[in-house]
Amino acid sequence: RSVCFQLFLTKNDRDAMEVSETQVQENVVEEQEFDVIAALREVLKKAIVHDGIVRGLRQCVKALDRREAHLCILASNIKEKAYTQLVEALCNQNETLLVKVKEDKELGEWAGLARYDKDGKPRRIQKCGIVVIRDYGEPTAELDALLKHFKQGGAAM
Repeated sequence: RSVCFQLFLTKNDRDAMEVSETQVQENVVEEQEFDVIAALREVLKKAIVHDGIVRGLRQCVKALDRREAHLCILASNIKEKAYTQLVEALCNQNETLLVKVKEDKELGEWAGLARYDKDGKPRRIQKCGIVVIRDYGEPTAELDALLKHFKQGGAAM
């Protein structure tokens, strides 16, 4: 009997410890400073799951022109000036949020245009100059924080 009682106590103690650890971790997450890139990646993942993104200039311009776009992500290392001017003009005209990231290869990986090996490392990444989010999917804390950051005039990456 005492052995069963002791095992029962250790199980409760473990459960109590896990609950207190999760509460501590949640508080630490709230206190950490906001990471724009990590939040943007999470928002893109949710949008991909809900089939809410379009990639490429032609489809993104159509989405921007139809006013279906909520967020536009543009790679800043694109060499064609007319490309960036068109996207920026459409975003200004339709009052769509425009986020610029450093590399098109990085944006391609975030947009799901990469192949991964068994270890989870990206092997073949296709470049992507522009991504438009039409549907965010589920509302998340990252989405709220990201929108709040950009509405307050937060700097783009």
